[in-house]
Amino acid sequence: MKIIDLEPGDPRLETELLPVLRELRPHLTPELFRAVYEDGHAQGLRFTAAYADDGACVGAAGWRIVINTSSVKKLYVDDLVTRETARSTGVGHALIAHLERHARDAGCYELNLDSGTHRTGAHRFYLRERFDIVAFHFTRELKRLGE
Repeated sequence: MKIIDLEPGDPRLETELLPVLRELRPHLTPELFRAVYEDGHAQGLRFTAAYADDGACVGAAGWRIVINTSSVKKLYVDDLVTRETARSTGVGHALIAHLERHARDAGCYELNLDSGTHRTGAHRFYLRERFDIVAFHFTRELKRLGE
């Protein structure tokens, strides 16, 4: 397996990473993904792709380094997804290990993420990966996506 960080403008973002990311974020169109990455990159958003030995993109992670008062410095994972056909093959574990190296190299105190309450399979995976459930995430919707 090969894991690489994709820079803005890399055509693999849309042709290879986005189809995998859409398994988690089906609302993303190529146009919306470009706009999100363009605005998000200035805020530290980065994307990492995992490739199988046959060259197929089988995993995607969106992440950023965040400075705040609760964690001081952390690597926050916005998106973490393994292609459905490649689950339970080590892709998620490899992506987390890659992101942890980024976090350690950056001097982060934490690696964290949120996961939708309905994603129980993902929760089992995160617990196996030694993540702890330490908070509730609350949301107040202001505008529906696509409006």
